[in-house]
Amino acid sequence: MMGSSMYGYGIWGLLLNILLVLVIVWVTVTLLNRSSSGSSGDNERLARVEKDVEDIKKMVEDIKEKLDEI
Repeated sequence: MMGSSMYGYGIWGLLLNILLVLVIVWVTVTLLNRSSSGSSGDNERLARVEKDVEDIKKMVEDIKEKLDEI
């Protein structure tokens, strides 16, 4: 059993195992990149929400200053 691999003996079995691992890694990376590319819309939405929050904070501070003047 020593020196045997899943697909046979020798260098060809080793190369086939390495090729199989590379294909699995490539498919996994491709699927992860595809799923993360869909979240770019979420990032844009998050940026808009953060900007809106900053605008609201500024308005609240302005209103507070006006109330303090009164």
